[in-house]
Amino acid sequence: MHQPFYKDLVSGEYRMPWVRMHALKDYYGMVKLLDEFPQVRQTFNLVPSLVSQIQDYVNATARDPFYDVIAKPAADLSETERQFALNYFFQANETNLIARYPRYAQLLHELRNDHRDVQRIAARWSVQNFADLQVFSQLAWFDECWLEDPEVAELVRKGRGFDRADQQLMLQKQRELLAAVLPAYRQASERGAIEISTTPFYHPILPLLCDTDIGRVSAPEIALPRQRFRRPEDAEEQLVRALAFTEQTFGSRPVGLWPSEGSISNEVIEIARRHGVQWMASDEGVLGRSLNSYFERDSGGKLDPRSASDLYRVYRYETTQPANDSYTDKEMSLVFRDHSLSDLIGFVYSGMDAGIAAEHFIAQVKASAEAVLASGRDAVVSVILDGENAWEHFPRSGREFLRRLYAGVEADPQLHAESIGAAIRNSKEADCGRLAHVTPGSWINANFNVWIGAPEDNRSWDLLNTARDFYERHAARAPEDQRALAHEELLIAEGSDWNWWYGPEHHTANDSDFDGLYRKHLSNVYRALGAAPPEELSTPISGQRAAARVAPQTRFIHPRMNGGGAGYFDWLGAASYEAHAQGAMHGGVRMFAALCAGFDERFFYARLDFAEGADPQMGKFVIEIESVDAAHRRTAVTRLHVLIEGRTVKRWWLSRPLSADNNADQDATLGPEQFAKSAARLTHALEVRVQQAALGTTARGTLRLRALWLLHGIPADSLPREGWMELPVLNEEELQELAQDYW
Repeated sequence: MHQPFYKDLVSGEYRMPWVRMHALKDYYGMVKLLDEFPQVRQTFNLVPSLVSQIQDYVNATARDPFYDVIAKPAADLSETERQFALNYFFQANETNLIARYPRYAQLLHELRNDHRDVQRIAARWSVQNFADLQVFSQLAWFDECWLEDPEVAELVRKGRGFDRADQQLMLQKQRELLAAVLPAYRQASERGAIEISTTPFYHPILPLLCDTDIGRVSAPEIALPRQRFRRPEDAEEQLVRALAFTEQTFGSRPVGLWPSEGSISNEVIEIARRHGVQWMASDEGVLGRSLNSYFERDSGGKLDPRSASDLYRVYRYETTQPANDSYTDKEMSLVFRDHSLSDLIGFVYSGMDAGIAAEHFIAQVKASAEAVLASGRDAVVSVILDGENAWEHFPRSGREFLRRLYAGVEADPQLHAESIGAAIRNSKEADCGRLAHVTPGSWINANFNVWIGAPEDNRSWDLLNTARDFYERHAARAPEDQRALAHEELLIAEGSDWNWWYGPEHHTANDSDFDGLYRKHLSNVYRALGAAPPEELSTPISGQRAAARVAPQTRFIHPRMNGGGAGYFDWLGAASYEAHAQGAMHGGVRMFAALCAGFDERFFYARLDFAEGADPQMGKFVIEIESVDAAHRRTAVTRLHVLIEGRTVKRWWLSRPLSADNNADQDATLGPEQFAKSAARLTHALEVRVQQAALGTTARGTLRLRALWLLHGIPADSLPREGWMELPVLNEEELQELAQDYW
């Protein structure tokens, strides 16, 4: 469980609300759910900088401008505050958070209809619109079990027209929920239901803090910052403070460590061992490099026997130390996550029926572990994943999936869900592997390239190094309180979260906010020590990002479906949705680069462009198409299936769901007469043409599109990954008017 440190220590203001929002939505329910499954034990990793921010909210000492706008009577909102609400209060998963509440979805639809012109909408929207937005932008994040509270349930049932009393009730329930989070973890830990592990305090990449040059060990080709950052003493302080803080907060000193982003090195392991850490965890990629091996899986994801034997065990880290080292007899155990199993939960199962997903996961675990069990020892299977962000992509925060999974584990005599610490204690010494060294790396590609190497990353390291050196030279002359403030700001700036958003790998609508906050932390170092910040800290580090990933259809299109490849001019004027860089979570398979779509007088057309390096040699592609009429009512759901074998379209068909739950195994296939003259072909892209009549389109209605790639029946990628691509059904003149408004 982790969020960046959003607080500016000088102003005391929170620049982003995500600690509060995830504390409403994920943290409480994730641990309370285990009350229903007493045989399921888990390790929860709580990052200290997250916990300290939750405490700030519980103590009512957090200055949160987002909360201020939420709490203010809607009639009293200024023009600036109205625009602020329109810019930020729709930042939620559209499918699972916004669309769950019809009034919230209606407000988003109105915003889109006005092309997100927040200045115009802020002046035009009624007080009631803003009152409803204030309440639903929070209720949508409330934990599932909190929605069962009678007063909260009544707010949801009311559905719209919220007044000041409703708003105050929502705020009261929000405070109650936030206050319940940390006690729930302490109580679960005290009764032995969970193990709490920790992470270095402000979530730094410890190997890079020790020495940025280590980035080249796992990636020899990367560029390094101009200045070498080498502060192992800072890495040690981040760890020591985390251990003490976690003990103070939860009543017992943690013995386990999830190093930030699974980042380990020999030096980091020795630092942790010196301070009594008994186990650490990382990723299979790091283990593979350390063993000079590779984990082989078949097309269904099952590990081969050798790979399973290497991965599914506890490792003892053993080095030869000088005899006078007081910690040489302290044992360090290591476990390594099954990357494939963990990512199935994080990135795949959200698109599947909960029961089928849980059954698939258990079957995958047992299939991969089969060879280990046959050899006569237990298989220790480490499943480690993001504790909060994954659940936004599941219906109802993934609670149904987790219930099915936990129930399946409890019912299976071969499976035991253990905390990491218990799994280590229960492992026979003879079954453990031995490691004399580890190749430095993280759980992302077994290297550190997300945080170092790109020009933006390296510039941020150089700015950090300059500030750290300035502190070293001038701190002694500053008053004690100012020196402490400057030091704290440096520790915050050493966190991994800033460089997560720098470079090409990850982007968010809040890139500029993260950039500004990072530079503010560094600027505060200089101000605390009585100096003016360098001029370069006033210049953004992050480059300009393309604001729009979606372009509307601007005219009728007429792609030719016979011979040749997908021509540029054939699709000129089509709507497009480009896959964007990853956000708060990293992982999952990328098949799609873009989805293009449009229509003419008779046909609907779609084109799927493939990501660089993707090879659609096999699998099934499905384009889900919802037809919505002008009154925003869904009138038809159609699935277009294309089966690929050997880069050839083997067959394709249209279907409609037989039941309201839209399960894919309950489709009725449409007959040929319903899609005559339709076509599908695969060149360097997948192109399809379908008669509009088969889709149930209506004039001035909307088509909502989503593409999926299924491999062995499992959804491996989708576009969009959240929500839908929307295509207004207009005549050509209306499309041209829409284009003029857009551009």
